Amino acid sequence: MEISTLATYHCLAFVWYFFVAYSITHVRTEERPSEVFLYGGQWKYLTVLNLVLQAIFYGVSFLADVLRLIKKLRCAKCVISSRDLLFSVLAFPVSTFVSISFWTLYTYNRELVYPKSLDGVIPLWLNHAMHTAVLPFAVLEILATPHRYPAKKKGLILLGFVSFLYISWVLWIYSVTGEWVYPLFASFSPAGLAAFFAGSLAIIISFYNFGEFLNRMIWGQSKFCF
Repeated sequence: MEISTLATYHCLAFVWYFFVAYSITHVRTEERPSEVFLYGGQWKYLTVLNLVLQAIFYGVSFLADVLRLIKKLRCAKCVISSRDLLFSVLAFPVSTFVSISFWTLYTYNRELVYPKSLDGVIPLWLNHAMHTAVLPFAVLEILATPHRYPAKKKGLILLGFVSFLYISWVLWIYSVTGEWVYPLFASFSPAGLAAFFAGSLAIIISFYNFGEFLNRMIWGQSKFCF
Protein backbone atom coordinates (compact mmCIF):
# COMPACT_ATOMS: atom_id res chain seq x y z
CA MET A 1 0.00 0.00 0.00
CA GLU A 2 1.30 3.46 -0.92
CA ILE A 3 2.45 5.55 2.03
CA SER A 4 -0.03 8.33 1.23
CA THR A 5 -2.90 5.83 1.15
CA LEU A 6 -1.69 4.26 4.37
CA ALA A 7 -1.48 7.69 6.00
CA THR A 8 -5.07 8.43 4.98
CA TYR A 9 -6.26 5.12 6.38
CA HIS A 10 -4.42 5.56 9.67
CA CYS A 11 -5.72 9.11 10.03
CA LEU A 12 -9.32 7.99 9.46
CA ALA A 13 -8.88 5.08 11.89
CA PHE A 14 -7.49 7.46 14.52
CA VAL A 15 -10.43 9.85 14.07
CA TRP A 16 -12.87 6.93 14.27
CA TYR A 17 -11.45 5.55 17.50
CA PHE A 18 -11.19 9.01 19.03
CA PHE A 19 -14.84 9.60 18.18
CA VAL A 20 -15.96 6.23 19.63
CA ALA A 21 -13.92 6.74 22.82
CA TYR A 22 -15.35 10.25 23.16
CA SER A 23 -18.89 8.94 22.62
CA ILE A 24 -18.69 6.24 25.31
CA THR A 25 -17.04 8.53 27.86
CA HIS A 26 -19.73 11.18 27.35
CA VAL A 27 -22.79 9.04 27.90
CA ARG A 28 -25.12 11.34 29.81
CA THR A 29 -24.66 10.89 33.55
CA GLU A 30 -28.36 10.84 34.35
CA GLU A 31 -28.87 7.87 32.01
CA ARG A 32 -26.13 5.66 33.42
CA PRO A 33 -27.36 2.59 35.33
CA SER A 34 -26.00 2.93 38.86
CA GLU A 35 -25.01 -0.73 39.01
CA VAL A 36 -22.74 -0.33 35.99
CA PHE A 37 -20.96 3.01 36.41
CA LEU A 38 -19.78 2.90 40.00
CA TYR A 39 -16.20 3.32 41.21
CA GLY A 40 -13.78 3.66 38.29
CA GLY A 41 -16.43 4.76 35.81
CA GLN A 42 -15.91 3.51 32.28
CA TRP A 43 -12.18 3.17 32.94
CA LYS A 44 -12.65 -0.15 34.68
CA TYR A 45 -13.81 -1.82 31.46
CA LEU A 46 -11.26 -3.41 29.15
CA THR A 47 -13.43 -2.44 26.18
CA VAL A 48 -13.08 1.29 26.92
CA LEU A 49 -9.37 1.04 27.69
CA ASN A 50 -8.96 -0.76 24.36
CA LEU A 51 -10.60 2.14 22.51
CA VAL A 52 -8.04 4.52 23.99
CA LEU A 53 -5.25 2.07 23.14
CA GLN A 54 -6.40 1.85 19.52
CA ALA A 55 -6.64 5.64 19.21
CA ILE A 56 -3.06 5.95 20.50
CA PHE A 57 -1.84 3.22 18.14
CA TYR A 58 -3.41 4.75 15.04
CA GLY A 59 -2.18 8.19 16.07
CA VAL A 60 1.38 6.84 16.28
CA SER A 61 0.90 5.02 12.97
CA PHE A 62 -0.27 8.21 11.26
CA LEU A 63 2.74 10.09 12.65
CA ALA A 64 5.05 7.41 11.28
CA ASP A 65 3.43 7.69 7.85
CA VAL A 66 3.78 11.48 7.82
CA LEU A 67 7.46 11.26 8.79
CA ARG A 68 8.03 8.81 5.94
CA LEU A 69 6.24 11.12 3.50
CA ILE A 70 8.42 14.09 4.42
CA LYS A 71 11.55 11.92 4.33
CA LYS A 72 12.41 12.20 8.02
CA LEU A 73 13.58 8.60 7.99
CA ARG A 74 15.64 8.69 11.17
CA CYS A 75 12.68 9.91 13.20
CA ALA A 76 10.35 7.62 11.29
CA LYS A 77 12.41 4.58 12.22
CA CYS A 78 12.04 5.33 15.94
CA VAL A 79 8.29 5.97 15.66
CA ILE A 80 7.79 2.84 13.56
CA SER A 81 9.52 0.78 16.25
CA SER A 82 7.05 2.16 18.81
CA ARG A 83 4.15 1.54 16.43
CA ASP A 84 5.15 -2.09 15.87
CA LEU A 85 5.62 -2.73 19.58
CA LEU A 86 2.18 -1.25 20.35
CA PHE A 87 0.50 -3.29 17.66
CA SER A 88 2.17 -6.62 18.29
CA VAL A 89 2.03 -6.64 22.10
CA LEU A 90 -1.23 -4.79 22.74
CA ALA A 91 -3.35 -3.49 19.86
CA PHE A 92 -3.89 -6.78 18.02
CA PRO A 93 -4.18 -9.27 20.92
CA VAL A 94 -6.33 -6.98 23.10
CA SER A 95 -8.74 -6.11 20.27
CA THR A 96 -9.09 -9.76 19.33
CA PHE A 97 -9.61 -10.76 22.95
CA VAL A 98 -12.20 -8.03 23.56
CA SER A 99 -14.25 -8.93 20.51
CA ILE A 100 -14.19 -12.72 20.77
CA SER A 101 -14.58 -12.97 24.56
CA PHE A 102 -17.38 -10.38 24.63
CA TRP A 103 -19.53 -12.00 21.97
CA THR A 104 -18.89 -15.49 23.33
CA LEU A 105 -20.09 -14.48 26.81
CA TYR A 106 -22.86 -12.29 25.41
CA THR A 107 -24.23 -15.25 23.45
CA TYR A 108 -24.06 -17.48 26.52
CA ASN A 109 -25.58 -14.97 28.98
CA ARG A 110 -25.43 -11.27 28.22
CA GLU A 111 -26.06 -10.27 31.83
CA LEU A 112 -22.57 -11.54 32.66
CA VAL A 113 -20.88 -8.84 30.57
CA TYR A 114 -23.44 -6.40 29.13
CA PRO A 115 -26.59 -6.04 31.22
CA LYS A 116 -29.83 -5.38 29.36
CA SER A 117 -30.11 -2.06 31.22
CA LEU A 118 -27.37 -0.74 28.92
CA ASP A 119 -29.56 -1.06 25.82
CA GLY A 120 -31.33 2.17 26.70
CA VAL A 121 -28.05 3.97 27.33
CA ILE A 122 -25.57 2.78 24.70
CA PRO A 123 -26.81 2.82 21.08
CA LEU A 124 -26.52 -0.38 19.05
CA TRP A 125 -23.98 1.19 16.68
CA LEU A 126 -21.75 2.12 19.62
CA ASN A 127 -21.92 -1.41 21.02
CA HIS A 128 -20.74 -2.81 17.68
CA ALA A 129 -18.11 -0.09 17.34
CA MET A 130 -16.65 -1.14 20.69
CA HIS A 131 -17.01 -4.91 20.45
CA THR A 132 -17.31 -5.89 16.78
CA ALA A 133 -15.46 -3.43 14.54
CA VAL A 134 -12.26 -3.66 16.60
CA LEU A 135 -11.51 -7.14 15.22
CA PRO A 136 -11.69 -6.38 11.45
CA PHE A 137 -9.71 -3.18 12.08
CA ALA A 138 -6.96 -5.25 13.70
CA VAL A 139 -6.91 -7.78 10.85
CA LEU A 140 -6.95 -5.01 8.23
CA GLU A 141 -3.91 -3.44 9.87
CA ILE A 142 -1.97 -6.68 9.39
CA LEU A 143 -3.03 -6.76 5.74
CA ALA A 144 -2.15 -3.10 5.21
CA THR A 145 1.45 -3.01 6.42
CA PRO A 146 4.13 -5.29 7.89
CA HIS A 147 5.02 -5.06 11.57
CA ARG A 148 8.23 -6.11 13.20
CA TYR A 149 7.51 -8.25 16.26
CA PRO A 150 9.84 -8.11 19.29
CA ALA A 151 11.73 -11.14 20.56
CA LYS A 152 9.16 -13.63 21.83
CA LYS A 153 10.29 -13.44 25.45
CA LYS A 154 10.19 -9.63 25.48
CA GLY A 155 6.77 -9.53 23.83
CA LEU A 156 5.21 -12.03 26.22
CA ILE A 157 6.73 -10.35 29.30
CA LEU A 158 5.28 -6.99 28.24
CA LEU A 159 1.88 -8.51 27.46
CA GLY A 160 1.89 -10.38 30.79
CA PHE A 161 2.83 -7.22 32.68
CA VAL A 162 -0.01 -5.19 31.14
CA SER A 163 -2.43 -8.05 31.84
CA PHE A 164 -1.26 -8.12 35.46
CA LEU A 165 -1.88 -4.38 35.76
CA TYR A 166 -5.44 -4.71 34.51
CA ILE A 167 -6.19 -7.68 36.79
CA SER A 168 -4.78 -5.68 39.71
CA TRP A 169 -7.08 -2.79 38.77
CA VAL A 170 -10.09 -5.14 38.74
CA LEU A 171 -9.16 -6.58 42.13
CA TRP A 172 -8.57 -3.11 43.57
CA ILE A 173 -12.03 -1.98 42.48
CA TYR A 174 -13.54 -5.05 44.15
CA SER A 175 -11.62 -4.37 47.37
CA VAL A 176 -12.95 -0.81 47.45
CA THR A 177 -16.56 -1.34 46.36
CA GLY A 178 -17.30 -5.00 47.06
CA GLU A 179 -18.60 -5.21 43.48
CA TRP A 180 -16.99 -6.94 40.53
CA VAL A 181 -16.32 -5.09 37.29
CA TYR A 182 -18.12 -7.89 35.45
CA PRO A 183 -20.97 -9.82 37.15
CA LEU A 184 -19.40 -13.00 35.77
CA PHE A 185 -16.64 -12.85 38.38
CA ALA A 186 -19.11 -13.15 41.27
CA SER A 187 -19.92 -16.72 40.23
CA PHE A 188 -16.34 -17.93 40.86
CA SER A 189 -14.64 -19.08 44.01
CA PRO A 190 -11.21 -17.52 44.67
CA ALA A 191 -9.53 -20.56 43.08
CA GLY A 192 -11.96 -20.48 40.18
CA LEU A 193 -11.31 -16.79 39.63
CA ALA A 194 -7.56 -17.37 39.61
CA ALA A 195 -8.08 -20.14 37.05
CA PHE A 196 -10.27 -17.83 34.96
CA PHE A 197 -7.64 -15.10 34.95
CA ALA A 198 -4.94 -17.63 34.06
CA GLY A 199 -7.09 -19.02 31.25
CA SER A 200 -7.78 -15.51 29.93
CA LEU A 201 -4.06 -14.79 29.95
CA ALA A 202 -3.40 -18.00 28.00
CA ILE A 203 -6.04 -16.98 25.44
CA ILE A 204 -4.65 -13.49 24.93
CA ILE A 205 -1.15 -14.98 24.53
CA SER A 206 -2.55 -17.28 21.84
CA PHE A 207 -3.92 -14.19 20.06
CA TYR A 208 -0.48 -12.61 20.28
CA ASN A 209 1.01 -15.70 18.65
CA PHE A 210 -1.74 -15.76 16.03
CA GLY A 211 -1.05 -12.13 15.09
CA GLU A 212 2.65 -12.90 14.74
CA PHE A 213 1.82 -15.92 12.58
CA LEU A 214 -0.46 -13.88 10.28
CA ASN A 215 2.13 -11.13 9.97
CA ARG A 216 4.84 -13.63 9.03
CA MET A 217 2.57 -15.55 6.65
CA ILE A 218 1.55 -12.39 4.75
CA TRP A 219 4.77 -10.40 4.83
CA GLY A 220 7.52 -12.93 5.48
CA GLN A 221 10.62 -12.06 7.47
CA SER A 222 12.42 -9.64 5.17
CA LYS A 223 9.87 -7.08 3.96
CA PHE A 224 10.43 -4.41 6.58
CA CYS A 225 11.43 -1.17 4.95
CA PHE A 226 11.36 2.58 5.54
